Amino acid sequence: MPAGLVISAPASGVGKTTLTLALARAWRNCGLQVQCFKSGPDYIDPAFHAAATGRASVNVDSWAMDRGTIAHLVGRGADADVVLAEGSMGLFDGVAAPGVSGTGATADIAQMLGWPVVLVIDPSGQAQTAAAIAAGLRDYRAGVRLAGVVLNRIASARHEDLVRRALGDAGIAVFGALPRHAEISLPKRHLGLVQAEEQAEIASLIDEAARFVSTHIDLDAVLRSAAAWSPQPAGNGLNVTPPGQRIALARDAAFSFVYPHMLEGWRAAGAEISTFSPLADETPDPNANVCWLPGGYPELHAGQLAANTGFRSGLRAFAETRPVHGECGGYMVLGAGLTDAEGVRHEMTGLLGLETSFAKRRMHLGYRLAELAAPMPGHDAGARLRGHEFHYSTIVAQPDTPLAVVHDASGAVIAETGSRRGHATGTFFHLIAEDR
Repeated sequence: MPAGLVISAPASGVGKTTLTLALARAWRNCGLQVQCFKSGPDYIDPAFHAAATGRASVNVDSWAMDRGTIAHLVGRGADADVVLAEGSMGLFDGVAAPGVSGTGATADIAQMLGWPVVLVIDPSGQAQTAAAIAAGLRDYRAGVRLAGVVLNRIASARHEDLVRRALGDAGIAVFGALPRHAEISLPKRHLGLVQAEEQAEIASLIDEAARFVSTHIDLDAVLRSAAAWSPQPAGNGLNVTPPGQRIALARDAAFSFVYPHMLEGWRAAGAEISTFSPLADETPDPNANVCWLPGGYPELHAGQLAANTGFRSGLRAFAETRPVHGECGGYMVLGAGLTDAEGVRHEMTGLLGLETSFAKRRMHLGYRLAELAAPMPGHDAGARLRGHEFHYSTIVAQPDTPLAVVHDASGAVIAETGSRRGHATGTFFHLIAEDR
């Protein structure tokens, strides 16, 4: 029977991903089968999880997904020895108004699955106060159980002793303490970590992290703290509708933000997926009946995309007779132009009139609930779609007919409505699930 744990922290940037990867690889090196999940809307961490474990990881999200969908997704850990869910932000951080099965907080997943929480704490600039924070998190919500803590970025032996004593007095187990170690820092960019597929040295980084953690953390104690877990039957499977029977999916360094459960759901429903690379000037499969451009980093490759006339003309030809949909970065590429961070405008495909700019960066972040005013691939007019938006682009012009009325998690209407023109549609949010 698998043993389940949640890796969380008081805040972002404390070391959750590094610890998750290190524990997963260390236990795998001991001969255990490890399955990872990511709590919340993150497109990047699951690829790191897969690199550490050799098993595909998926997102589970209490704001966008119902309990049946979450149960179906975590059921893939039924044959594992250890199941790790990496949290997002702080343990209790979510939105004010609940969504489908919660607020999107990591604590929702911990309580729903009955998995104890291993808390990563960075006590830089503090000592006994770290114990007060851990105790507050332990006692904040009934039904969420704290297994213990891992201390990260400890400054000295004296510092470690002060924090350990305070945690001991609070009755909180300390599984280990990690001194600062720059060699296992994962590179970052403006939307989070640099993607696993872009890092040739990712295997050695994870191996070093596993070695380092094995030296400083009691892996057996962490494993003993995990809860025995028996997956529950899930009657409704994945709440995902494919956009078509044969899907041409843009897939390269500029188009890589696809939630793994979406692709799994499309295939489970019988859809066929063929990939193509706009950066390599490739065009959609002519036998496909729909084209999907996911998000990614088109702003880092805008010059190349603008120069790839084969891709741009091929996509325009495809859209004359068949639907094309873009999410976030894909939506920007369907537009007329994209201005990069240096203020240089690059011509995009022109299937929509959207103009976006990174010259004046502004973060757009949060859950989105969209009610479609018109159909888009896989969904009828009136459908209520749940997703997440995260980008730094500014809308210069969005002249086409709005695709949807879009609300944030508080219910406020937002300006990023998406667009439609002819067979082309686009949204700034990444689709997670449809309300049924």
